[in-house]
Amino acid sequence: MHKIFFNILVLLITSNLAFAQSSQLKTANNSLAKLQKSIADKADIKKQLTIIGEGIKAVEIAEKDRKTKNWPETWAIKAYLCSYVALIDDNETNAEKYFLAAKGALTSAQKLDKFQSNTELIQAAEHNIYVKMQEKGTVAFQQNDFITAYELLKSVSDFMPADTLLATNVAVCAQNLQQYNDALTYFLKAKQNGAKNPLLFQNIANIYTSKFENELAIKTLEEGLSLNANHPQLTNDYINILLDNEQYEKATNAVETSLKIDKQNKLLFFLYGYLYQNRGNTNTAELSYKKALEIDYNYFEALYQLALAYIQEANEALKQKNNKKFTANINRAEYSLLRAHDLNINHKNTMKLLVEIYTRKNKLDKVQELKRKLNEF
Repeated sequence: MHKIFFNILVLLITSNLAFAQSSQLKTANNSLAKLQKSIADKADIKKQLTIIGEGIKAVEIAEKDRKTKNWPETWAIKAYLCSYVALIDDNETNAEKYFLAAKGALTSAQKLDKFQSNTELIQAAEHNIYVKMQEKGTVAFQQNDFITAYELLKSVSDFMPADTLLATNVAVCAQNLQQYNDALTYFLKAKQNGAKNPLLFQNIANIYTSKFENELAIKTLEEGLSLNANHPQLTNDYINILLDNEQYEKATNAVETSLKIDKQNKLLFFLYGYLYQNRGNTNTAELSYKKALEIDYNYFEALYQLALAYIQEANEALKQKNNKKFTANINRAEYSLLRAHDLNINHKNTMKLLVEIYTRKNKLDKVQELKRKLNEF
């Protein structure tokens, strides 16, 4: 995560009061000017810390003074200088100390600055504090400490709403904490601000599906695919949700489109066959299952569905009293089922279909053998 320092211009803090600033605030202001110059000159961190140290020492005296402790300038300067230390100091203990001091000083500055005479300095300090919170939240996120990461990154995301990665990380934290409504809010926030990551659309669709808002899930996946054309995981999710919701025409179109791009995807050929088989078009289904099996000879699902297609054709032949066609398709079904059975010997439906075929063929020894296996389950 890149550090972003809010580099203020030389701010000559002026008071609306009738009297001049105290000498300590003048010293603190001088430190601000020196710090700005050292940043412009790309001075090393050690020099910058020395300059800041002078300013903090002066401002800590000012905050104890009867008059200047009530001036917003005092706390605005302290908030900025401490927040800058929190960002640049490699000593984690020291950085944390000044981070907490910066937060406290910022609260006081915001409360006292009724005339908004220190707006730039307060905004600069606030920005630095949020950058530090982002650093801490990112470390927690990387360590899978999602409770800490969520608390920190959520605040930063609300401060920097246009940061899509930040919003996405907040959503991931919420998801891991099973706070799905919050997860959806921040995933949508990232999407609305232009995020295009396919995983983002998958997550949004999954949350919608869990809430039974299937049309929103479908719309989300369509939007994701419009930005990530032919993305395999998005395409797979899209086709599956269309099948689950019996939107077969859309599913068929999606499979056909994908097959034009990916001609070696056995799952796509299987789904294409399955969709046409559901329509009663067993010829197209057969061809698709065989194409899937050309890609993977041991594709169990394709073998099983191919057997069902043959059985459907055999049943049609039986109605037409076409014994030759019936026998040919039953034999094909038997062959496919035997191959499927070899691949998955515990698949009950495969065994049940083989029992029916062997019963028709009067192969009673094989019927008894398969029934014994079925009874073992």
